[in-house]
Amino acid sequence: MKKILFFYFLTLPIIGLAQEKSKKNTKTIFEVSGNCEMCKARIEKSALNTKGVKLANWDIPSHLISIIYNSEKVQIKTVQKAIAKVGHDTPLIKASDSIYSDLPMCCLYRTVANH
Repeated sequence: MKKILFFYFLTLPIIGLAQEKSKKNTKTIFEVSGNCEMCKARIEKSALNTKGVKLANWDIPSHLISIIYNSEKVQIKTVQKAIAKVGHDTPLIKASDSIYSDLPMCCLYRTVANH
């Protein structure tokens, strides 16, 4: 019985740390403008290169990106800034016109009505 109690109290802090760590990771979904597989690669790469981002998956048809990130290391606005820096508009940050205009033709998503 003493061995069982000892093992229980020994593993309790480890279980607590695992639960605490999972609270740091946050999942969010937001829209990112883009069109094609090249956009997908560019958007996901820019998000994943942001410190604290664990997973990024952009869906072409819906234009939604799913992000899992450590909320203690990065704010979602920082992730959106990184995506905008490679030419893609997000709800919080619009890509600069100069960066956007350098995208390949198939990646140009803005129309006269949206611009």
